[in-house]
Amino acid sequence: MILGPSGSGKSTLLNILGGLDVPTEGAVTYRDHDLTGADERELTRFRREHVGFIFQFYNLVAGLTAIQNVILMTDIAKDPMDPVEALRLVDLYDRKDHYPAQLSGGEQQRVAIARAIGKRPDVLLCDEPTGALDVKTGIVVLEAIARINRELGTLTAVITHNASIADMADRVIYLSNGSIARIVCNVDKKPASALDW
Repeated sequence: MILGPSGSGKSTLLNILGGLDVPTEGAVTYRDHDLTGADERELTRFRREHVGFIFQFYNLVAGLTAIQNVILMTDIAKDPMDPVEALRLVDLYDRKDHYPAQLSGGEQQRVAIARAIGKRPDVLLCDEPTGALDVKTGIVVLEAIARINRELGTLTAVITHNASIADMADRVIYLSNGSIARIVCNVDKKPASALDW
């Protein structure tokens, strides 16, 4: 979990980790990928093959059903998950034929999660995934993200300004004014994935 107030650099860091932005200095590598010197084609390939994104606003295609929104992602993946299974993992199989306008905010966010995990990413980057939701619905969404992390072993980074959810993370990175203020490891938890940056 990456915590910090608005303007502390959380989204910028997440965008750099996901290959959407490049840092002004320093280096970013992931396995054998040097993201710092990568061109747009290499960054696109990195995102397609390794990263799933979940944003605060769901970015679903309004004219497509829940299952069709997931299929958008699985169609471009090398080794995709069955779209039905992706929706089952977020407890939305029974809503698979509904359009976004027919779904609650929490259901739309869970479709966005299913879409992100449908390609079986190594890394799942979540930018304020509960920011547009009420507390009860936010808990359902966070439980879905935790389940994906636990069952698929997907390295998951969640950025938020909500310190009350920090206990669910294996590690918490606190940002302040664009810098890491401190890192806290929840020692009673096992790391969710062996993947490291």
